[in-house]
Amino acid sequence: MAQINIGKAPGNRAVLPFYATGAVMFFVLCALLFIYPDTFMRHYFTPHLLAIVHIAALGWGTMIIFGAAHQLLPVICEQDLYSEKMAAFTWYTLTLGMILLVTNFWKLTVGWLMISGGALVVISAVLYLFNVLKTTRVCANYSVQKLFIISSALWLLFTVTVGLLLAINLKFSFFKQSHLEILKLHAHAGLAGWFLQLITGVSSKLVPMFLLGKSKKDFLLKWAFIIQNTGLVLFLADGYFIGVSARALIYAAIVLTGVIFWLLYLFDTFKNRLRKKVEILMKHAFLSFAALVLSILLLPAVYFSTGYRWTMLYGSLLFMGWITSLILGKTFKTLPFIIWNDNYKNLSGKVKVPLPKHLYNEKLTVWQFRLFIAAFLVFALGIIIQQLVIIRLGALLWCVVATLYNINVFKLIFHKNRTS
Repeated sequence: MAQINIGKAPGNRAVLPFYATGAVMFFVLCALLFIYPDTFMRHYFTPHLLAIVHIAALGWGTMIIFGAAHQLLPVICEQDLYSEKMAAFTWYTLTLGMILLVTNFWKLTVGWLMISGGALVVISAVLYLFNVLKTTRVCANYSVQKLFIISSALWLLFTVTVGLLLAINLKFSFFKQSHLEILKLHAHAGLAGWFLQLITGVSSKLVPMFLLGKSKKDFLLKWAFIIQNTGLVLFLADGYFIGVSARALIYAAIVLTGVIFWLLYLFDTFKNRLRKKVEILMKHAFLSFAALVLSILLLPAVYFSTGYRWTMLYGSLLFMGWITSLILGKTFKTLPFIIWNDNYKNLSGKVKVPLPKHLYNEKLTVWQFRLFIAAFLVFALGIIIQQLVIIRLGALLWCVVATLYNINVFKLIFHKNRTS
């Protein structure tokens, strides 16, 4: 705990609402998977799937990441978050924007409410980017991590701006290119720009911290940054001006090379770690990295096959494998410190106080990990063999995982001071 500069942690209003909302939306996401499993046996451009994907991307992934980033930016930069008020306000715009988008996607109600939802999400991205730029401006250390964090925030703004234009296009139809082709670019800008680069930057700081390890091979991260961005920019430019084609596999290979450079950095950290025992929560992170690599390797099947099963598996690997596994693990490596900092920072050394890991139920995280593996494997199998019963069984297991996660998250959020 000495390695985390908790003295500069932002107030709870800049962090906790994001974790609480993200946890609830994760359960909503899993419940919808259970109620509407047939969604994963159809074309990817359907109202229900659009709504589910945006719950996963905005209500679950982005919501948790915003909360975590507001806490971790001061840790990485060793500098107070520029504006806690701005961070707190971002929760209102993101939450309302996400709700408007999802509810209007659900029935594909094209109009000003959908456009307003998209506009609110863009405002959230602008506020987040501004906070990131002002906070990292004085960041003297961790220059590579700083680059990833700034780049990811820029990609987020780009992604949601394109999303807003797509919402407007549904009503006024001004794009010359196919709406579905632009949708592919929008999705991958978010996945390879926002999520991948934010996760790369933050994990290269947090994984060494939690493993008590260190790598001197910073050049791997620099190349990871250059190569990931090169592959993504080439894909977007080619896809927009010429059209998405088999060349996308070349750009995916370039991005995968950047991912490998990042993972080599983490592996070097793993080899040089002082903490030899790998905790369950860290195993979540390793599974998430495997899901990411597997999803990229699946792209040839997605492109050349007929039907949509491999497309659905590809999306599931990314959202339910990569992003979800990482959040499930990292939540309980970060949120307990936030709660501990608020309740016990000024009491530490004066009275007996609990450790951060004692503020939640560790046994539930063990079951969360086991059931996560079962849920993902069963759900993926159902998609591959296109069996509705198997998909629903996997979704039911996802609901159990989400329930365990919510119990622990709200146990932390509603924690009462315990001293003796």
